[in-house]
Amino acid sequence: MPSKLDQLRAMTVVVADTGDLDAVRRLKPQDCTTNPTLLLKAVETPAYAHILEEALTWGRGQGGSHAVEAICDRLAIAFGAELAGIVPGRVSTEVDADLSFDTEATVAKARAIIKAYEERGIGRERILIKIASTWEGIRAAEVLQKEGIDCNLTLLFSQVQAQACAEAGVFLISPFVGRILDWHVKAGGGPYTGETDPGVISVRNIYASYKAQGIRTVVMGASFRNVGEIEALAGCDRLTISPALLDELAKAEGDLPRKLSPDNAEKIPVPTRLDEKSFRYALNEDAMATEKLAEGIRSFVKDLRSLRMLVAQRLDEAKAA
Repeated sequence: MPSKLDQLRAMTVVVADTGDLDAVRRLKPQDCTTNPTLLLKAVETPAYAHILEEALTWGRGQGGSHAVEAICDRLAIAFGAELAGIVPGRVSTEVDADLSFDTEATVAKARAIIKAYEERGIGRERILIKIASTWEGIRAAEVLQKEGIDCNLTLLFSQVQAQACAEAGVFLISPFVGRILDWHVKAGGGPYTGETDPGVISVRNIYASYKAQGIRTVVMGASFRNVGEIEALAGCDRLTISPALLDELAKAEGDLPRKLSPDNAEKIPVPTRLDEKSFRYALNEDAMATEKLAEGIRSFVKDLRSLRMLVAQRLDEAKAA
């Protein structure tokens, strides 16, 4: 019998959630996603020192007050380009998390990312622009989608965020599973199984809502804590999974039944179109989603700042040498 990973590939597009180029080569996912945390880990790994050095060399020739930010942007594109040379599908590259509440700046950054990829010979059809699922981020994605720039809306924890993304014509959403579980466990819930996991239930509900309404936005479950969560979402459009869990699935034997399918999505009432006030109120009513969205943005910004500090330090060392 094929491994559970091979069975999963037969019903779901498997995406690697990593900046580890060697792991991507070994595991052969269809797509790849990165974020500031993964990028920071990657540049601190000796195996990828040459990518950091190239960006630093380029940055020293740029000068100006924005050299550090420009180098960090170049690093993200450099890793993305490496990944695009390995996977046959798409690579998600994240807009700086500190722009999560600035629509115009997010649009400008996304356009710059696409231009940088195109300068390396990588077309926009290979890239997804990753944006936090704030009201401002969703509005930026709406603009970008109309320009033919496909977006991946991340840090998504609620039905209202999913609905707003669908209404904006977003290409793909990344509803988080493990972080929802974390919140409920911290609040005293559980113990949970794959079937009762609140993160799994959230993604299943979003998936069913989309399929019942004929929404074309891709649902890509993300942020997994264990293989049980992944197995409970077998059949989801896409799942982005860490190398450690991909390895575990590759070694796992036994039958992996399909749990999600467009054919068994229950018909549901079409919700009223959201405006800004109704979106913000509904999100505010969901304590878990509100807290995890804010926490996720803070975490990504923290790692982005750490990356910028690392780059600034290396630039200072080069000047002193």
